[in-house]
Amino acid sequence: MFIVVNVKVARGYTMRARAESTARTRERILDAVIALSEERLTVEIVLADVGERAGVSVQTVLRHFGSKENLFDEVMPYWLAQVRTERTTPVGDAAAAVDNVVRFYDRLGNWTLRMQALEHSDESSRRAVAVGRRFHRQWVEEAFAPQLAGRSDRDEVVDLLVVATDVLTWKILRRDQAMNRKTTCQRMLRLVESVLSASPEGG
Repeated sequence: MFIVVNVKVARGYTMRARAESTARTRERILDAVIALSEERLTVEIVLADVGERAGVSVQTVLRHFGSKENLFDEVMPYWLAQVRTERTTPVGDAAAAVDNVVRFYDRLGNWTLRMQALEHSDESSRRAVAVGRRFHRQWVEEAFAPQLAGRSDRDEVVDLLVVATDVLTWKILRRDQAMNRKTTCQRMLRLVESVLSASPEGG
């Protein structure tokens, strides 16, 4: 009986170890896709690059995900979860929200702009951009929830806050005008505060 129990325990341990190893391999592959996506366009990424970055063979990538299309479908929610963590900001703190989004764009703004440039010619880019736009609007609604509460013009204010904190606004200030990060934050915060302080039309 003692031997049988030990065999069952050993089998359970082996199965858990295998499952953990499989999960770690999947995460390495997904992390590799994200890293490569931040360096080059999605259409330029091939499975051999993913395997090399993750330290596995192409066959291993296919065994886990089946195809490049499936891999990119699965990487999106995985990436979005990471972005949600990175973009977490104190609710109602406009200055902190602006600082957060500028830091994010400083890291990934150029990549985001490249994806947007491809959205009408590449399906993967189109899906990624659509997800990013939905997320950004949700982020605005969450970050500025106290300021938005009870406003009769809530939808309009959300629209304007989305524009004020959009990657294109960052591009105009940070890249086109060559502003430093501090000045970029100041300009964007002024836009945000102007939107929040404006009274509803007819109000």
